[in-house]
This record gives sequence, C-alpha cells and structure tokens, in this order.
Amino acid sequence: MNFDEFHKWVHRELGIDLSAYKPEQLHRRINSLMGRVGVHSLDEYTSLIKKDVEQKQRFLDFITINVTEFFRNPELFQELEKTLVREILPKGNQLRIWSAACSIGCEPYTLGIILDKISKNKRHNIIATDIDSTILNKAKIGEYVQAEVKNVTPKDLDDYFTKIDDKYKINDNIKSMVTFKKHDLILGNYEKDFDLIVCRNVVIYFNNDIKNQIYRKFSESLKKGGLLFVGATESIYNYKEYGFEKASTFIYRKL
Repeated sequence: MNFDEFHKWVHRELGIDLSAYKPEQLHRRINSLMGRVGVHSLDEYTSLIKKDVEQKQRFLDFITINVTEFFRNPELFQELEKTLVREILPKGNQLRIWSAACSIGCEPYTLGIILDKISKNKRHNIIATDIDSTILNKAKIGEYVQAEVKNVTPKDLDDYFTKIDDKYKINDNIKSMVTFKKHDLILGNYEKDFDLIVCRNVVIYFNNDIKNQIYRKFSESLKKGGLLFVGATESIYNYKEYGFEKASTFIYRKL
C-alpha cells in the first residue's frame, strides 16, 4: 500500500480527507506515529487501526492536530481584546462567536474569560467546534494541566478556575457561555452571522485549495464588520480576495 491508497482507505473507513493536508508534513507525521507504535508499513498500520480501537483513536488524535493552551501567543489575544473593545462591543449586541477547530476547549474558554472581563453584564454566545468527538468530550469537562494554563495570570487562575489536585477546572460561569459541536471544516456547512471567528494554528496544515475554500466560507459566515482571528504563523496574504481588510497583524475585518 502506498500513501495514495492509504489516503483513500482513511477517507472511506474513517471519514477524514487527508488530501486536504500538505503531503510532506502529513507523511512525516504518519511515519513518526508508525515508528512510535512499532509498525513498518502502511499495510501493517492499516491492519492495526482496523483491529485496535485505541490505536485508531490515537491515529485520529495525532492527525487532527490537538496542540493547544489558554491564551496561546498572549500578545495576540491582548490585541484581539483591544479590537473587540474598540470595534465590536460598542455596537451593544450580544456577540455571536465561533471558535473553529477548538480542540480541548482552551481557546473558546479563553474567549469567555476575555468577554467576562470586558463585558461583565452581557451573556455572549460562543460556539466551539472540532472534528474529533473525543477531544470535544474533554473540552466539555473543562479540566486542564499546568502546561495548558501556563499563560493564565495568577488573578485569572483565581477568578476563573478551581484547582483540584494537579488539575485546573474552568468555572461554570465561563463554561456556560460555550456550546460545543462536532464540525468538519472541509466538508461541513458553515453557520452565519458571526461577529468573530477564531481559527488558529489549523489552516496552516491544509493545502492552498482547501485554505482558499475555508477563508471564503469564513468570510461568508461573518457579519459585515465582523472579525477573523488567525494564528501567529497564518498571515493571509491575499485577504482582499475574500472581502477582508486588515484590522491588525493577525486580525481581519470583513468589508
């Protein structure tokens, strides 16, 4: 079995379209994972995934990149906070926000903390989506290890988390702002009328055709004047093609 055949098998059996990913990075990741579990060919690995539920889930977790933490790149979240205060909150509405590819929930809960601080008496609506059901279940629980909250200030840790043994559990007032849903960025339908879409450190793994498709759909999903916030390595150089202008280095405003 070669990688083309493996891609077709994964799409047919697991419902994930690997052709959307950059092949060099993807194949390195698969070879690395095969090495870790001690298999030496794609045929052998396919057989392992078929018969071993745990290895199947490990493959899905590994491929659907789940590295995350609260306030990842804190200075960029500070810039987002300033932009929300300046441009979005003065409109006086309850905000509708989408945290796309949210992984274990650090990002949508970060948004909840920010909104609670800058808009204390409003209940905003954060929809958080991911393709992976296992990590969505973890996100709903809302428990995190030290490494995942390392960027949270001591005051915010006190205000928004409860420490239980070596874990930090997000408080219910923030948790209640977030609705988690399963969603595939490549194949799924996109909801509309968002004030803010946050999608960080995910699109970088996709090929250019899929990137273009996603950015176009994000633009269609935003209200006029709505914001798209991307990761620190994901500048959109052709942002005007999608009807955006720059609001900040990694924040784009829909025209």
